[in-house]
Parts: sequence; structure tokens; C-alpha cells
Amino acid sequence: MFFKDIIGQEEIKARLIRSAKSGVVPHAQLFTEKEGSGAFPLALAYARYLNCTHPSDTDACGRCPSCLKYNELAHPDLFFVFPMVKKDKKKEVCDDYITEWRSFIKGRPYFGLNDWLTCMDAGNSQAIIYSGESDEIIRKLSLRIYEATYRVMLIWLPEKMHPTCANKLLKLIEEPPQNTVFLLVSESPENIIGTIQSRSQRIPIRPLLPEAIAAKLTKDFGLTSDDANYVAHIAGGNFLKALETISLGEETKYYLNQFIGMMRNSWSRNVKGMKIMADEMAGIGRERQKNFLSYCQHLIRENFVYRFQSPELNYMNPEESTFSIKFSPFVNERNVFDLMEELSKAEKHIGQNVNAKMVFFDLALRLTVLLKR
Repeated sequence: MFFKDIIGQEEIKARLIRSAKSGVVPHAQLFTEKEGSGAFPLALAYARYLNCTHPSDTDACGRCPSCLKYNELAHPDLFFVFPMVKKDKKKEVCDDYITEWRSFIKGRPYFGLNDWLTCMDAGNSQAIIYSGESDEIIRKLSLRIYEATYRVMLIWLPEKMHPTCANKLLKLIEEPPQNTVFLLVSESPENIIGTIQSRSQRIPIRPLLPEAIAAKLTKDFGLTSDDANYVAHIAGGNFLKALETISLGEETKYYLNQFIGMMRNSWSRNVKGMKIMADEMAGIGRERQKNFLSYCQHLIRENFVYRFQSPELNYMNPEESTFSIKFSPFVNERNVFDLMEELSKAEKHIGQNVNAKMVFFDLALRLTVLLKR
């Protein structure tokens, strides 16, 4: 990953390059973003630049021994930590997944947790950074630096850290070995324990500008200017959302169909349909269940705004907009906040491992009352 491969974010790129060139490199940096803004590729490009032996004023050279090893994500002083799913005794720490991880992120600058879960074949399991990972990190950083100027520990989604793991790392993050840099990439920094947040320099990554997304879509996918601008608008600064929109990915189609079915079942008080859907949703896995409920909240917001007939305020793809023509009148001032609250509560319960069948069936029953208001 090079800085040139990253969409927009010129201000952040310049800041990171200044840091590397001046030698003022904070030992713990927390990149925060909403999904699809480029925090992970920025952190990885920064790690490459820190260790490049012949960097230019704008990027790493790509030819020195360090860059060649970064090309393969196999530099001996570059370590990755990421959420994972334990499988028997063969997959217990991140290094057990390192081959899959390297293959997964090569040539894929922008990705989300769902993509990684699919790659791992996680099934119904929720991915976390297990408590035992802290011992691995401590062991690795106790060794001397092999050849790099800076040894880099890149932690993706530290909010997924088991509390035991997070607490064990506090002192190491506060006082790491010389020339060791922690780069943490988070989408929910509020869920990281406060003592880690306070020990890290925060680098907020803003959502991508629509014109930057549109230019990338035109260049890489051959979209017309009008189509690229439309997609960039509804992406809301999230390049992953833009990619989903132009392909209307299977996941998005599935969520939309389930949302439509849930709302129709609740409106018509189709208890049998509610039960069938609850059974199906219980089988798709906790992370996908949470993502579906988050998607539902997004559509409720968009349907409420849709009633104002201001297209510039809406962020829905054509299929979602088509459904909203008839559905939006049922989302109004009398029920919108309660609808959002019930969906948010259901998402919270799923995250707490409450029985999914009960959560979705109870949610559908509650929606029957709210949609009639």
C-alpha cells in the first residue's frame, strides 16, 4: 500500500509524511474513521514510508529492500493484530491466520469486517481479539528489531479487544521499546478502553469527499460523470458503500429484501411470517445480524427524510428508493424515534448474545404497533 493508492485524504497524507521526515513519530497513534474512509490503508502506507530507505517527498520508493518486503506484507518488523475466530486449537492467535490475512488485504485497500468474516468462514461466531493475543504481542516486542528503522504493530479494530488483552497492553503502549510504533485503526473509538485512548495520539480520518469518490469511480470503473456523482453522493464518504452501490452487492440485496419482508409482516400482523423471518435471521451469524439492524436504522432515517422531497438529502440506491415511494408515509413524526429506538435496542441485545430468534420476533411484534401510528 502506497499513499498514491489512497483516495483523497491529502491533508492526512501530508501530515504523516511530515512526521516521518522530521523523525517526530508518536509511539502510539489511533486512526479513527467511519468505515470506508481509508484509515487502514493510510496506516499501512505510513508504516511503509517510515521504513523506506529512499522515500520521495510524497511516497515510498517501492524498490528498496524494505519496500519489497512490504509489497508481500512480510517485513520481519511489521506485525498485524486483527479480530479473528478461534477454530479448535489450530486458530488461536492472529499469526495462525497470517497467511489468509496477507492474501486478503493484498490489492484490497478498502475492506470491512464483513469481508474478513467471510474470508475466515466465521459462520455464527463474532470475531474478537482474544486475551491470549496480548502475550503474543509482548513476546514479539521483547525481541530486538530485526532490520527496520521502526518496528510497527498495526492493530485493526482495537475496539474488538478482549478487556484482559487491552489491560495487559496498557504499559507497553505507554512505554514501548525504542523505535516501536503502535498504529491502531478504529471504527468505534468510543468502545476502546479510555486508558488506551489517553495513551494514543488520535488522528481523525474524515469521510471521503464526494468528488474524490466520483473521480475514482470514473477512472477505475468507467462510470459516466453523472452516474459517478450520484453514487458518490449516496455513498456518504464511504468508498465501500460506493462499491456496494455500483454492484448492488448480494449482501445489500439480502438486507433490503429482509427489511421489506419484516415491515410487511409487521404491518399486516402476519405472525407466521414474523416467526419464519426470526428463524432465518437467527441463522446468519451475530455480526451480520447487527449489520442488518444497523441497515434497518439507516433505511428508517432515509424514509423519514424521503417525505421532504429533497433528493440531495437522501442517500439511497435506486432499489431502496423504489420501495420508499410507498413505505415512507408510514415513517413519520409520531413513530420515527420509537422505530429507531427499537431497532437500536435489538442491535444491542444481539451484541450481548441474547437469543436471536427471540430478539427478531419481539422486534417484529413491537413494529406492528409503531407502524400503525
